[in-house]
Amino acid sequence: MIPAFAVLRTAVRTGDLLGENAEHMKKYLNTLFVTTQGAYLNKEGEAVVVSVEREVRLRMPIHTLGGIVCFGNVLCSPFLMHHCAENNVLIGFLSEHGRFLARVQGPVNGNVLLRRQQYRLADDPAASAHIARAVVLGKVANCRTVLQRALRDHADKTGQDEIEIAVRRLGHLLKELEEPLPLESLRGKEGDAANTYFGVFDHLITAQKEAFYFKERSRRPPLDNMNALLSFIYTLLAHDCVGALEAVGLDPQVGFLHRDRPGRPSLALDLMEEFRPFFADRLALSLVNLKQVQGNGFKQTESGAVEMTDDTRKTVLVTYQKRKTEEMIHPFVEESAALGIFFHLQAQMLARHLRGDLDGYPPVIWK
Repeated sequence: MIPAFAVLRTAVRTGDLLGENAEHMKKYLNTLFVTTQGAYLNKEGEAVVVSVEREVRLRMPIHTLGGIVCFGNVLCSPFLMHHCAENNVLIGFLSEHGRFLARVQGPVNGNVLLRRQQYRLADDPAASAHIARAVVLGKVANCRTVLQRALRDHADKTGQDEIEIAVRRLGHLLKELEEPLPLESLRGKEGDAANTYFGVFDHLITAQKEAFYFKERSRRPPLDNMNALLSFIYTLLAHDCVGALEAVGLDPQVGFLHRDRPGRPSLALDLMEEFRPFFADRLALSLVNLKQVQGNGFKQTESGAVEMTDDTRKTVLVTYQKRKTEEMIHPFVEESAALGIFFHLQAQMLARHLRGDLDGYPPVIWK
């Protein structure tokens, strides 16, 4: 679809990317989310046990898990954390409302030469721009497709003219991205695309308009229900992208489009860009438009921040996990895979590009 990446088409297939770990990779679809306040997780044999007030609520073999995410006042035993670290099961700790706090991981995975090459290219403006252009291109193309789908599915709704203008603007940006650009220009194009896309995002909300509306993107903190929902889903997506990058031996802190900042997983944010529109944003829109979440599932704090209730958070988590199991044809490997595997396929292809096995990084272009 995008001429700039036509030269990257090779005989790569899903099995080649996953190699002997193909069966092992399937476990990354399984993430244990613990939201019950006061829960305690410990190790019994080869299983993780979740207890609440000393009553066992869940027992699950650790080898079936790709990660554990703990929200709020959730405790883990040191023995469980050690066992998970040894078995590459990432444990993430978030606040009760989804703000990242910390994570527990084992020794660094992967060949040190891969990370050294990552750092070298991150310090090279031209090399960084080459990868960043692919990241921005994937994001812009997928934003455009989301809007085109909205025109097709909801042509009778208001905002058609504005959405059509946005689609044309994003199309122009795609043409501009066909040529190499310096990093600052790429960041400008990415910002332009985000403003264009979110400028018409409110028209994609077709139900519960009084409770869910979108004026502008607000992050820290989210100031309305829709922003709170988007931010929470983005947090989950970031966690999965961090895990995928670490699994192939890359440093999630050192990115190419997003630059270094203490505590920020810049490379995970790079990887997220192509997934935000068709994976995260469409998930949020479906939850609202199908009335799977309600306005009364959100509350405003004294500071003005909007947070989700426990029940709403659980609904979003279940829907998020279900979405990861849906299958789609991967546009590069040309085989069907669960969307939860796509994060790992993309991390693997980024690693291959850094090693020199691929001429460029091919983003997922959703059709």
